[in-house]
Amino acid sequence: MEYLTNFFLPSAESTYAGGVDALFHFINIISLILVVGITIAIVYFSIKYRRKSQEDTTPLITHNTKLEITWTVIPLILILIVFGWGFNDYVEMRTPPANAYEVYVESFSFGWNFEHPNGVVESENLTVPVNTPVRLIMRSRQDDVLHSFFVPQFRLKQDLMPNRNTYAWFEAVRPGDFVYFCTEYCGGGHSIMNGYVRVVEQDQFDEYMEEEMGRDLDAMPLAEVGELLYRREGCQGCHTTDGASRVGPTFAGLFMTEREMTDGRVLTADEDYLLNAIVNPRDQVVAGYPNNMPAHYGDTLSERELQGLVEFIKELQ
Repeated sequence: MEYLTNFFLPSAESTYAGGVDALFHFINIISLILVVGITIAIVYFSIKYRRKSQEDTTPLITHNTKLEITWTVIPLILILIVFGWGFNDYVEMRTPPANAYEVYVESFSFGWNFEHPNGVVESENLTVPVNTPVRLIMRSRQDDVLHSFFVPQFRLKQDLMPNRNTYAWFEAVRPGDFVYFCTEYCGGGHSIMNGYVRVVEQDQFDEYMEEEMGRDLDAMPLAEVGELLYRREGCQGCHTTDGASRVGPTFAGLFMTEREMTDGRVLTADEDYLLNAIVNPRDQVVAGYPNNMPAHYGDTLSERELQGLVEFIKELQ
């Protein structure tokens, strides 16, 4: 069974992944047996009962009660086995343990935020302890679209919707980095909505949480505040820092350059331009790029956080 898993599927890394894989292989094996058996029967009867001369006539056949009951009952039994097995696995996958560690998951175009109970917010990667049930409380931003959180090695997939919570859970069985994807096409940046679920030992997780909780934004230099927000708010989903172009223009070398807007204006990317691009992005859309920038950051970020983003962009020369 382990060979089949490695051949058909990625490694099973959650407590319920083995049950999902077993049902998958059961369906495949039964399907293979049926295909081979039916194919052999077709070939055999085609040869045995082929018409041998012009005088051959087809005998009158009404029905065979035993045969009809057999080919009805056997598939019914197989279907009931698959239903019962699958329903049992489904209940397990939808019912987290009472002591599960809860993480709030927010999706948006084009990124993710993961908020821990202590207030620590991660983007791109989610860090959790090994051998600990983790319950995900998931939602897409109110003004956004559908997304879907998929971790292949956990056999976990759950859609996220605006204005409605959805839920999922997993328990990783070993430390490691396990890739996740968005599997609901959501626009031009869909392919970059991925990252890793980082599973670590409990003591490493506790140390990481203490370190993150100790970070004081008010005591950090503005550029460092901006870098932290660049990751936390998912800016990397549309804007790179290495010169590569994505859904939005790169931040590298942006400060004090001439920018042509879709309405024909040419603006200089000074501090005022950068601040307005964050707070009121629909007012200045760069030519060649779609008008996808969310217009809510002026309401959700403090004045210091906005200045931090400006300083971060200024330093990317």
